[in-house]
Amino acid sequence: MASVPETSRHRRPRGRDDNPARLLTGRYASEALPVLGVAVVYYLTARLGLLQELVRDQVTPCWPPTGVALFALLVFGLRLWPGIALGAFTVNTTIGSSLVAAPIITVGNTLAPLCAYLMLRRVGFRTEIDRRRDALALVFLGALIGMLISSTIGTSAMLLTGGISMDDFWPTWSVWWTGDAMGVLVVTPVLLTIRGLDRRHRRPWHRWVEAAGLFTVTFVVAAVAMWGSYRLTFLVFPCLIWAALRFQLPGSMLCAVFASVMATISATDRIGPFAHLNDVEVMLNLQSFNGAMALTSLLLSAVITEQQNTRRSVERACQELVQVLEHLTAGEAGGRPPPRDAD
Repeated sequence: MASVPETSRHRRPRGRDDNPARLLTGRYASEALPVLGVAVVYYLTARLGLLQELVRDQVTPCWPPTGVALFALLVFGLRLWPGIALGAFTVNTTIGSSLVAAPIITVGNTLAPLCAYLMLRRVGFRTEIDRRRDALALVFLGALIGMLISSTIGTSAMLLTGGISMDDFWPTWSVWWTGDAMGVLVVTPVLLTIRGLDRRHRRPWHRWVEAAGLFTVTFVVAAVAMWGSYRLTFLVFPCLIWAALRFQLPGSMLCAVFASVMATISATDRIGPFAHLNDVEVMLNLQSFNGAMALTSLLLSAVITEQQNTRRSVERACQELVQVLEHLTAGEAGGRPPPRDAD
């Protein structure tokens, strides 16, 4: 057999590029693009949230970027935290924060979702939110406790730099905290739900008809409750219960977001149930309504999903038991000796 020349034996495949500089640049580009993407989405959702500001064009009743940041960490991990910091710094420097306050507020906006993510991972949080413990962890650890960091650091920075007075500290702090918490309770479950949808599974047509009817009813009820002259915000909750019973988390959270947006618009324009109220009363009523909707949707959907999963597990166990019994019965019948003839 002819020997292979040494040069041919070690020849590199045609079209392969082993340039270290180019490989390093490509790796950095692949890592930088998700970070920049998170920063852009953070900035855009922040500008959207600032349309409903309540305190000095900086503090809003719902801060969507916090929900986006926690979603990015839960799905893609800690490697995207620079994108959160970059997006937060860009927002804070473009809305009039001082050069001293902007970096401090950015630290709080970055640390809050990071700590919330670490606490959720510590307790074994599942992004499907199909257990009661997952819903409770998102509410208490992700929203209520985790967002204490951003509200405390941000409000303190505004106080130290003269952005607010001492008399405005606690009102600003409460709006900041509840706004970040609402971002986690409303935005994060919706993004997790959209990511977890099984697009390969075809739903029956009557389910689509029912979903369309649900959202139509929710729109009409929310319009009457938020734009009417009577305080009828409680009428939205039967729609949330219907959505949770029939569509679990995807249906209930989408209805909750829809009603929350309409309530925020109504509160900003001082119409409907928010007419003739001062700023503190508007904030309390709006945040109580949004928080109650988010809690109802999360907890009820998680309980129903958990019960359905338990029922499916029991049904599968029963089917497996029946198959085992049928197999044993068939084996005994096949191995039984024929009966003897009587003498």
